[in-house]
Amino acid sequence: MGKVLLEKLLYSCTDLERIYVLMRPKRGKSPQTRIDDWLKLPVFKRIREEKPEVYKKLVPIPGDVTSEKLGISAEHEQLLIDTAEIVFHCAATLKLEARLKDAIEMNTIGTKRILDLCLQMKRLKALLHLSTAFCYCDKEVLTEKVHDFHHNPYDLMRTVEWMDEKAIDMITPNLLTPHPNTYTYSKRLAEMLVRDTYSKLRVCIVRPSIVCPANAEPVEGWVDSLNGPVGIMVAGGKGIIRSMLCNGEYNAEVIPVDIAINGLITIAYTLGQMEDMPKEIPVYNITCRETKRTTWKEVLDLGKATAYEYPFEAGVWYPDGDITMNKTYHTICVMLFHWLPAYFIDFLMFCFGQKRFMCRIQNMVSEGLSLLQFFTTRQWDFKSPQYQAIAKHLTPEDNVIFTMDVDAIDTKDYLRRIILGGRQFCMREPLSTLPKARIQLKFLYVLDKVAKAFMLYLMAWLFLTLTGLKAPVYEMLGWA
Repeated sequence: MGKVLLEKLLYSCTDLERIYVLMRPKRGKSPQTRIDDWLKLPVFKRIREEKPEVYKKLVPIPGDVTSEKLGISAEHEQLLIDTAEIVFHCAATLKLEARLKDAIEMNTIGTKRILDLCLQMKRLKALLHLSTAFCYCDKEVLTEKVHDFHHNPYDLMRTVEWMDEKAIDMITPNLLTPHPNTYTYSKRLAEMLVRDTYSKLRVCIVRPSIVCPANAEPVEGWVDSLNGPVGIMVAGGKGIIRSMLCNGEYNAEVIPVDIAINGLITIAYTLGQMEDMPKEIPVYNITCRETKRTTWKEVLDLGKATAYEYPFEAGVWYPDGDITMNKTYHTICVMLFHWLPAYFIDFLMFCFGQKRFMCRIQNMVSEGLSLLQFFTTRQWDFKSPQYQAIAKHLTPEDNVIFTMDVDAIDTKDYLRRIILGGRQFCMREPLSTLPKARIQLKFLYVLDKVAKAFMLYLMAWLFLTLTGLKAPVYEMLGWA
């Protein structure tokens, strides 16, 4: 989301004087080098071609939300205090499986440090705190308000500062209840910090649902991560995932990243234009309207058809997985179609002296599916009247430039963009390889049917042999 936000601000918000980007050095690269590398990515293609001069508006600020006072120099701190007018707080660890100490350090304490800095800013007009639509996942109806919680965020922040990591890990399961992971838990605590500061800051909370690849901007289908639904689609398209615990009748609460970013920018504009702030902190759920809800079964069926039309290269097996709510059936499918092929392929790799990889991939897939199944086996009702009302107050021109209309998106066409985006930008498989991939898919289809026929024959043979029915059945069929 950060890269798409920067691109959209540079491309469409031409009156912006400067954009400060808080960045930490990573893998030996300075913040400036990291930004230079970003600008070479496909996501910035239209800026490179149409408006290369706007690059100079990007000003990296070395720092880290996990460091005291954000780890920024006194000079940079004063620069931000004197000049910054709009703040998008998007920094967070998105790892659902992150340790509690790490999640609170990044998502909760990091938010507190951002709030402390913003309280000093002389020209601040809008602070947007990016949360998640699932931070109150214990509630069936999720409205645009901050709910109380029985845990005090200040107590938790003090706890992770002095308590040993092993001790924190031991108490984590009890602390998280009713949350499924440390991400939603730490985000909920952060929202309480933001709410407590509302009387002193012009701040709001923005909650996108599951963010997926771009629909139209800046590049159709652009994505740079295999997290969430994209990873499932890629793994399913390559035949790695064959079964998943999921209720097909429940809604797939996803939002294209460009729609979410347009929402962020228009919310910042709306907040900055408010003459009188509401009594309670403004909260915006960036979720699909009720008129544009799509079920997981619809996503699966359309996704399969699209994956057959635009297959991935070098699939492990024919992509014919399914979803179920029957845990026993799912476990059997995982054993037969996930782990058995993984061990077989790794055995072949071992025999040919090649590096084994399938069991490692299946471990990652299993962990990912176990984390995601909390969200695919539950139904929520998201209410977003405040977010939906924003478009009514924009000019027709702004509604085109910063479109938030998900109703206009064709679901089948969008799934095609997701799969092609995952194929090109994550798997580095150019469209020129599609003819070869289609031939591979036909081969896998035949192999799948032959393997299933052989397995059925083997199971029937074992059953007849163990029950003593083999001879009479063979005689009846004339095989004796």
